[in-house]
Amino acid sequence: MSSKNKLEDHPTVVQIRQRGDQGVVRPADPLDSAWLRELCLEAGADDVGFVEIDRPEISDQREDLEAALPGVRTLISMVTRMNRENIRTPSRSVANLEFHHSGDLINDAARQVVSKLESMGVRALNPAMGFPMEMEKFPAKAWVVSHKPVAVAAGLGQMGLHRNVIHPKFGSFVLLTTILVDAEVGELSQPIGYNPCVDCKLCVTACPTGAIAADGHFNFSACYTHNYREFMGGFGDWAEQVVESRDRHDYRSRVSDQESASLWQSLSFGANYKAAYCMSVCPAGEDVLGPWLDDRKAHVDTVVRPLVDKEETVYVVPDSDAEKHVAKAFPNKQTKQVGMSLRPADIAGLVEGMPLVFQRDNAVDMYATYHFTFTGSENRQITVTIRDRELEISEGLHGDPDLRISADSDTWMRFLSKRSVLPWALLRRRIKMHGSPRLLLAFGRLFPS
Repeated sequence: MSSKNKLEDHPTVVQIRQRGDQGVVRPADPLDSAWLRELCLEAGADDVGFVEIDRPEISDQREDLEAALPGVRTLISMVTRMNRENIRTPSRSVANLEFHHSGDLINDAARQVVSKLESMGVRALNPAMGFPMEMEKFPAKAWVVSHKPVAVAAGLGQMGLHRNVIHPKFGSFVLLTTILVDAEVGELSQPIGYNPCVDCKLCVTACPTGAIAADGHFNFSACYTHNYREFMGGFGDWAEQVVESRDRHDYRSRVSDQESASLWQSLSFGANYKAAYCMSVCPAGEDVLGPWLDDRKAHVDTVVRPLVDKEETVYVVPDSDAEKHVAKAFPNKQTKQVGMSLRPADIAGLVEGMPLVFQRDNAVDMYATYHFTFTGSENRQITVTIRDRELEISEGLHGDPDLRISADSDTWMRFLSKRSVLPWALLRRRIKMHGSPRLLLAFGRLFPS
């Protein structure tokens, strides 16, 4: 008997089919986990796990998940393995082809599972592995589900230093997706009891922007500005270059022919990542670790060094930590200054995004406390404390501030987006400032906009 027939004749399917004949849609008993796992593997997943909606690790996602599928009770986390050498090559066209094809495979697998469950009367849906997303929410959370925390809760790996899930067998060479199901599953998964990350710090060495620090710090904006240059905000920055160019000669002085061709390619065949080197060099995972343990020098010479030595343009925000890092660590790479594309739409987004754009190397030996009082369309008070490269944000006003700012919320957002100038706002009393203006300039270097 074929595996497909075994799935069709499984008691879970028979029970639901019989209940459907009686006009009952939702299965009375939990779905059999062994049957469901086999269904996912048959569809094309390389590994799968199941997480109940009440799991504490995903509590921060529950509201979004229930909005996507009211009544959701279980999440199915699935991974697909990518071909390692395709990701490791310095030829990013090859790597991106692997990303796109693997993404299509896991999306198709998830859709097949959802189609089967739906045919049995079980409500389910599969959000995208990556893109498309709910871009009307950008730059706030635009994705339906955060796949990484679900995968960790489902026992499909742990987060590495590079902020990617490392599968215990396949390592970092995986893509993730999640299926939302309005049914319980009999046997749920639990996180694995160890982290496959071998703490080799090769991701720190290879990252062209310095986004990954050896002490565990992650500079989100550095990674986002370069690696996602042809996605979302980076595309918006290019569009503004087009709008602001006086003529074709001015445009060519701003954007090279190679960049224009690359953007055309992304629009035609799918947006391309500029690096993702952290995945390329990672030796973790049972299938990957052996060669690293046998000959670490060979791994560095054949995998790490070609990426480090590659001549390429790295996109950076002016005066950012990333710009300094490239100049210091990568003599073969050149930087190109671009605008900060993580522009908040409101005060709530501003506060949420500050840790993501914080440039800690600009805060060396800096000790300052800022009080912000926002009024008007958004009323909020926050205290921002900078202590020698560390950022702390707290609700309310605490301690003695070195700089106190009161601002109309809309005026402040226009000031940050450069649609209004500070002297005008100060004269109109839309922004009030008590303390040294130098502290505001220093603050701007920490949070470029």
